[in-house]
Amino acid sequence: MESLLPTKFATFPTLMMMVLLSLLVLLFSNLCFPVFNMAAASKIESEGKALLQWKATLEIQELINTWTSKTSPCNWTGITCRNDGHGNATTIIRVQLGQLGLEGKLESLDFSALPSLRVLDLIDNHMYGFIPAAISALSKLTILDLGNNSLTGIIPSELGNLTRLKTLSLRYNQISGSVPPSFGKLLNLQSIDISVNFLVGSIPLVFGNLTKLNALSLAKNNLTGSIPPNIGNLSELNKLILFENQLYGSIPRYIGNLIKLENVALSVNNINGPIPTEIGNLMNLRVFMIYNNQITGPIPYSFKNLTKLELFFLSENNLNGSIPYEIGNLVNLINLDISVNQITGPIPHGIGNLTKLDSCYLYSNNINGFIPSEIGNLMNLKNFQISDNQVTGPIPHNIGNLTNLQTFHLDNNNINGIIHPSLGNLKGLTEMKLFNNHLFGIVPNEFENLTNLIIIDVFNNSLFGNLPPNLAKGGLLQHLALGYNNFQGPIPISLKKAINLVRVRLERNQFTGDVSQSFGIHPYLYYIDLSFNRLSGTLSPSWGECLNLTSLKISGNRISGQIPLEIVQLPKLHLLDISSNNFVGNIPKEFGKSPYIFQLNMCNYHLTGTIPPEFGGLSLLEVLDLSSNNLRGEIPIHLENCIKLNSLNLSDNQLSGVIPFQLGNLNLHDVLDLSHNLFIGEIPQQLSKLMELRELNLSHNELVGPIPSSFQSMIGLISLDLSYNYLEGPVPESHFFQAAPLEWFTHNKGLCGQVHGLPPCHQSWSASKGDEEKQHKIIILVVPLICGILLVLFLIIGICTLLYCKKKRSTVNDTSEEFDGHFFSIWRVSHGKEAYKEIIRAK
Repeated sequence: MESLLPTKFATFPTLMMMVLLSLLVLLFSNLCFPVFNMAAASKIESEGKALLQWKATLEIQELINTWTSKTSPCNWTGITCRNDGHGNATTIIRVQLGQLGLEGKLESLDFSALPSLRVLDLIDNHMYGFIPAAISALSKLTILDLGNNSLTGIIPSELGNLTRLKTLSLRYNQISGSVPPSFGKLLNLQSIDISVNFLVGSIPLVFGNLTKLNALSLAKNNLTGSIPPNIGNLSELNKLILFENQLYGSIPRYIGNLIKLENVALSVNNINGPIPTEIGNLMNLRVFMIYNNQITGPIPYSFKNLTKLELFFLSENNLNGSIPYEIGNLVNLINLDISVNQITGPIPHGIGNLTKLDSCYLYSNNINGFIPSEIGNLMNLKNFQISDNQVTGPIPHNIGNLTNLQTFHLDNNNINGIIHPSLGNLKGLTEMKLFNNHLFGIVPNEFENLTNLIIIDVFNNSLFGNLPPNLAKGGLLQHLALGYNNFQGPIPISLKKAINLVRVRLERNQFTGDVSQSFGIHPYLYYIDLSFNRLSGTLSPSWGECLNLTSLKISGNRISGQIPLEIVQLPKLHLLDISSNNFVGNIPKEFGKSPYIFQLNMCNYHLTGTIPPEFGGLSLLEVLDLSSNNLRGEIPIHLENCIKLNSLNLSDNQLSGVIPFQLGNLNLHDVLDLSHNLFIGEIPQQLSKLMELRELNLSHNELVGPIPSSFQSMIGLISLDLSYNYLEGPVPESHFFQAAPLEWFTHNKGLCGQVHGLPPCHQSWSASKGDEEKQHKIIILVVPLICGILLVLFLIIGICTLLYCKKKRSTVNDTSEEFDGHFFSIWRVSHGKEAYKEIIRAK
């Protein structure tokens, strides 16, 4: 055994000393063990006490009911303990209480009582108040997650003292202020997320010091300034999330140094300048989102290197140039969005290589050329939208191979040719928008297979023929727009059962059939336009059950009968245009109870009776057209209550009486047309208050008198017709009237003035006019004087007559007493002699 021992321990006395020393250590340990246990117990109890005191301040705490003084904190919900390695003491190292619905304040927690805490996770609770500076007492903290709460105030600079932090999340709170520069001390930080708050100021330059950082998210704040160029120092960074701020300046070219980057999201800022070509260095990039900025220049060809790219969002910028042919290298691309830019050139044939592509958005650019047939290779494509470009040529028939396609938008281009029957293979299609192109031919019967269609829009093409009778038979159709084509025949019977219809436009075709049989009850329908077809029959009362209907247009058809009251009483009706049909009867007075109607057009058919005074109750009415009917009677003055009326057309009727001066109190801006009626009297001067009126037509009536001189103040007029009346006198002298065509004033009694073609107003007219004015003034002055003189004369004559009669009575009285006491018996005898003398003198 001695041979196995080291030389310096080979002696026996040495061995004895070692044994004695071991015994002493063992004895010392046994004596002190209760002391160490007491210390450990005291430490965990103080930590537990601090947590219980904090729990008592929480307003919602049901889910931490295991926290009691009767159990060890190490057994509590969300608490993790560990021996700290110093005297076998147990301490709390993790508090993980995420998603427990806790509500309260952080400042109620004594952080100094938790010196060994490594993790504090309170994500997704209802914590409020500010982040206390005392949190810096958690010097060993490596993870701090306070996300998804309602914290306010600023970020305390003391957080910079938590130099062991690896993860910091304050996202989804209401924190304000700026990012403190003290964060530059967090050299161990690997992930920081302060997105969705109210932060202001710029991104601190000190972030360039955080070389271990692999995720930086400051999205959805109010940060300004530019992206710091020293961001190129963050060589470990794989996520740069800065979208929805107010950042400006260009994308720093040093971003090309971050070769581990996988996700770049800079969208919805004010970033300008070109995309740096150094982006091509980011070989690991999977997401590149810079939409809704002010990026200029072309798409760099260096993007061809990004073969791992999956999401490529460049929309809503000012990019120009063409789509690089090399885009076909991005074989892992799932979503391509270059919409709303100034991209030119054709869609490259290389796009056919992107077999994983799910969505391709190229709309609102200046792309031209044909749709490449290679598009038929994209078997996973669900969304293909190239609207608002200058694409030409036909729709490739092999698009029928894209059986996963859901949205197909080619509208507002120059596409021509036919709609190929192969499109009927797209059974998953929900939206088909082909409007405003040059398509011709028929809609193939194969379209009956598209039972999932929600939107069909082929508006404004040159399509013709009958529609498939079972179009959109799946019953999901909401938007149908077939207007401005040459369709004929009946409206598809399947529409009668399409209860989900919301908007229908069939105008300007040649549809025939009974309109009452073409539609049913559509509870969600709010807009329908059947105008200018060849529909006949009567309006069904069932339209009254379309309770969300706001606009009904059926003008220019052959519909007859009376207007159903059910339509008049629709609760949300805003616009009704049933003009140019064969309706008969009176205007229903119930229109006066339509609370929301702002446009009412019932012109050009056979309405009789009078204009209901109840129309005065249409306080929102803006357009009223009752022209070309057989209406009679006077214009109800109640129309002055239609304070929003902008256009009033009552022409071509048999209305009579005077033009109500109350029309001048309206807010008419566009049209006032009362022509071709039987109005008499003078033109009301109050009409001149319609200073912004553009068109005024009072022609073909029986109006008399002058044109009010105040009309020259109607500065909005661009058209005026007063012809075929009995007007006379001078035309107002403003520039508008002087430049007016003669046709506006012809066939009147005696108009004159500076209008080319009218006789000048002679001096005699002016003199006679002046004499008339003088005569009026003289009459105004003389008549009261004469009346006064006559009144004085009459008073004098009256007084004299009374005096004479009095004297005469006195004389007769005395004479009667002297002779026979009959006729003059009222005279007293004492006055007889004097009276007799007066009589003698008078003789």
